[in-house]
Amino acid sequence: MDRYAVLGNPVAHSRSPWIHAAFARATQQTLSYERVLAPLDDFVGTVRRFAAEGGAGCNITVPFKFEAFALCPRQSERAQLAQAANTLRFDAEGWWADNTDGVGLVRDIEVHGQRPLAGARVLLIGAGGAAAGVLGPLIAARPAALRVVNRSPDKAQALIHSHQAWGEEHGVSLSQGGLSDVEDAYDVVINGSASSLSGGAIPVPDRVLAPGSLAVDMMYGPAAQPFLDWARAQGALARDGLGMLVEQAAEAFWVWRGVRPETAPILADLRAAVSAPAPQP
Repeated sequence: MDRYAVLGNPVAHSRSPWIHAAFARATQQTLSYERVLAPLDDFVGTVRRFAAEGGAGCNITVPFKFEAFALCPRQSERAQLAQAANTLRFDAEGWWADNTDGVGLVRDIEVHGQRPLAGARVLLIGAGGAAAGVLGPLIAARPAALRVVNRSPDKAQALIHSHQAWGEEHGVSLSQGGLSDVEDAYDVVINGSASSLSGGAIPVPDRVLAPGSLAVDMMYGPAAQPFLDWARAQGALARDGLGMLVEQAAEAFWVWRGVRPETAPILADLRAAVSAPAPQP
């Protein structure tokens, strides 16, 4: 039985084992998928032990995506753009790194959210690992313009600089600035900052949203709720990160198994499970 896992710290909260078990049932694949807690000072050793013990591949979550990229001699184009990896595959040709976060976000917005990105004006909040992982596929979706804003504008500038040639290739106008350095309104606003994780205030002014805009937080559950509530108060459509989670997992499943599972029913089941009240002791 092929063995897979999600490695991170923390990792106990991860829904990935549930998602991949559902994919395996739906596609009649035989595999196992588990959670592995990687010590903050021994991520590399944890990956090597997992592979040596028969692991066929793994997902990587915070805070190890940059280390995971550097660990693999073979890397996909989207991982190279992000300089970060969330999916590793171990095979006879060697270790291979990929990043499925961006394609997962784009598919959720365009398929489940039914919002085409082509020709849209997009605002991406944040310039850390989460934003780096999604920027390349967002550009490939060919919005008319894409702006990255961050608390530290120099980080936003560095991220845009690393994607400038990619933007030119796809005909996308790229720009960057500070959190308050935004135009009046965008068609799609994506929160890839740490504000939801830290319980911080909404990082951008209300004027970035117009009625009918789509606002997406990459987080889900209670962490995303303040951002979603704020978006709805501006008359925008609000979407959490559950769809992105399922779609990036489906892309990883395809990378490993060569099979692409149908995601809509699994996303519906996951959303129901997440919103169900916790059992009473």
